[in-house]
Amino acid sequence: MRNAGPDLFRRWAVEPWRRRFWAELGWVVLGLPLAVLSLIGIALVLLSGIALSPLLIGLPMVAGALLAARALGGTHRRLVGTLLGLKLTGPTSKPATFRTSLTDGPGWRAVAYLVLRVPLAVLDLGVTAFLLLYGLGTLTYPLWWFVLDGRPLPLFDIGTAGLLPSLPLALLAAALLLATPALVHLVLGLDRLLARALLGPTTLSERVRDLEESRAAVVETADVKLRRIERDLHDGAQAQLVALAMKLGVAKDELDAAQVDLDRLRALVTAAHTGAKDALAELRDLARGIHPAALDAGLEVALSTLAARSEAEVRVLVSLPVRPPAAIESILYFSAAELLTNAIKHGGVDRAELQLFELDSVLRLFVSDRGRGGARVHPSGGLAGLADRLRAVDGYLSIDSPPGGPTVVVVEIPV
Repeated sequence: MRNAGPDLFRRWAVEPWRRRFWAELGWVVLGLPLAVLSLIGIALVLLSGIALSPLLIGLPMVAGALLAARALGGTHRRLVGTLLGLKLTGPTSKPATFRTSLTDGPGWRAVAYLVLRVPLAVLDLGVTAFLLLYGLGTLTYPLWWFVLDGRPLPLFDIGTAGLLPSLPLALLAAALLLATPALVHLVLGLDRLLARALLGPTTLSERVRDLEESRAAVVETADVKLRRIERDLHDGAQAQLVALAMKLGVAKDELDAAQVDLDRLRALVTAAHTGAKDALAELRDLARGIHPAALDAGLEVALSTLAARSEAEVRVLVSLPVRPPAAIESILYFSAAELLTNAIKHGGVDRAELQLFELDSVLRLFVSDRGRGGARVHPSGGLAGLADRLRAVDGYLSIDSPPGGPTVVVVEIPV
């Protein structure tokens, strides 16, 4: 690994401004108008339906409002996953009858979320606006002091004694701006808690259903892997060993013959020797596919070894406070191998970047390149298999790959 110090500084000091902070700022800006419009629409239909419930039209309006609240809850759930990095599993079943639609738990929880979301969005916007506006205004106050010829700046009148008293406050404002991403992230923790409580799977039956789906995916993935190992053994190493036995049998017959053809015997032994080496190589590659030996020394060594064997130049940065469990290490290693292979094979890249770090109790693996882009998850493709494998450990795969590049693929696994 090269330039680990500047890379760590960029990751922990600069990256919040570049990626997480801008995503969370988008959530703050979009949050209030989206929450207000959603609540107004649902409240009008729902309250009208409740008021008209003695009539035949009232209850269908209530049911329609709950279905609409479900849909809006799904929209907020996707925004929470995209902008706040919190992946939530939504309800997998819909109300089967009109009666069940009136008592739909996810629908009523979505209504409660929209009600509580409005004051929380006001808080988010107010705190973020104060931090940014006050920080920028105080930081640039010395400049405005010169521009306004010493006259006080509205809302930022920090004294009329002159320029010097404003300089220490400008330094404090710079520190406040540097801390703004962390403070905004802390405030938005309330949004994550609210979304997890009201938009995520909360009932035992829903959680059991999610676990059953994850278990089915694991069983299917394990079956596919066993079939692949069986096929590789049958078509690779076993075929090599059968050919080796046949060549050795012919060589034995040559030795038993009255007249030994040394040239033919030498050719048979040479071919048998080559076949033995090929079989060993097949078995070695197969064993490496089950559990890479490099993982015994940890993920950092394994990923560096993987990068060194790659056809492209791969820059590796690993920063983990503690070593993950062996199963998680294996998933991260094979995820990196699959993503690098796809980047080289389909993206035509000769340079890529691989970063692995832990943030907010989530392991995040970034694989980025400046290739052709256009990477998508296809039902029978390698990325789909990778996404299914991650689901078994509540992991998530996200892809940002516009046509023409660059491509950034993120693997997230909760610790």
